[in-house]
Amino acid sequence: MDDEIVLVERFPDAEAYCALRAAAGMSPKTLDAARLGLPNTLYGVHLRRGALLQAQADRAEIIGMGRIIGDNGCFFIVVDIAVLPEYQGRGLGKRIMAALDAWLSANVPASAYVSLAADGDAKYLYEKFGFLETTPHTVNMEYIAPRTS
Repeated sequence: MDDEIVLVERFPDAEAYCALRAAAGMSPKTLDAARLGLPNTLYGVHLRRGALLQAQADRAEIIGMGRIIGDNGCFFIVVDIAVLPEYQGRGLGKRIMAALDAWLSANVPASAYVSLAADGDAKYLYEKFGFLETTPHTVNMEYIAPRTS
């Protein structure tokens, strides 16, 4: 039941992060990379299932997450929005984005640039929070380390 799903204003640890990315079908990240990168999170949340019913919340199942990274002044990037496939379509991604959006609204200075990369139909969720497509003016470009060229 969705009433057993709790939003926690803290990002999961590296092990849970890597496991959730894989389970949600996202590109894998090494545990070493996660341990280096996650402490640089400006703000992050996760969704736990069963946290209200269990004596120890750390044993509750993490079913979703999202975080914000950046320089905390000029640039902010929304990343790692993930919900386990069996929980998708229940508004949980919107719940994660609402928490991130509230933090951004309270903490981002005027003139800052807030961005994200939207995969597939996720762009429709992000549009509800004011994100606009910038193509063809701007395109997302990336490479995954280590580079082979």
